[in-house]
Amino acid sequence: MTDIDTWFASLEQRHLANLTRSELTRALRALSSCYIERREKLGSGAALDGAGKRAAFALFYGPLHFLTLGEILRAMDAKAHPPRTIHDLGCGTGVGGAAWARACDGAPAITGVDRNAWAVAEASRTYRELEVRGRARTGDAVRDFPNRAGEGDAVLLAYTANELPDPARGLLLDNVAAAVQRGVRALIVEPIAKRDRPWWPEWSTRLTALGAREDEWRFQAALPQALRAIAKGAGLDPRELTARTLSVL
Repeated sequence: MTDIDTWFASLEQRHLANLTRSELTRALRALSSCYIERREKLGSGAALDGAGKRAAFALFYGPLHFLTLGEILRAMDAKAHPPRTIHDLGCGTGVGGAAWARACDGAPAITGVDRNAWAVAEASRTYRELEVRGRARTGDAVRDFPNRAGEGDAVLLAYTANELPDPARGLLLDNVAAAVQRGVRALIVEPIAKRDRPWWPEWSTRLTALGAREDEWRFQAALPQALRAIAKGAGLDPRELTARTLSVL
């Protein structure tokens, strides 16, 4: 399978074709500010509202999330129980589903759904470049929830639930709980900080009652040198890969 350095080099070549390094640095700072200080704008698509932010998302957050999920899934021994299909809701650039499929040696197929057309196109490219079986389409995590999924299928919500308004997130929780009761596997991934996630305890209580496990993860960040250089240029220094999860695997 394609290694991460080769994949990242392809990302870098493509997304920096029309951007200077300084433009990418400014965009990454703005994007990081959006995630940390202005999360209320995420629901309106502010994270991907310009070419610079899209490039920063693809070149920094995408690989970071890919590496984080890869570590989590290896720690959970995902390879021992590969799902048949991964329904990646709010798939972004497709890295979450790709990380899960690669952790299972490429066995699962991926169906990615995202409301942003650019992200959908990126996800399709991610699947090809990382050599996993996947397709992505525009859609909505709640409206297009795979209600017919059953045993052998999995639902992935990686950095998705927190970007939804409360009513939609409540409906999504209902859908996830019903899916788990049907035998569908589930993995919910969010940043480790609880400050901006007052909804998490409700999800934890509801899903752990159905057999989910809750974890916090910290891994040493062994980033590709090029990714570390991009982060350093924007004043970022990710020394750890961290996340919190709810999982039924």
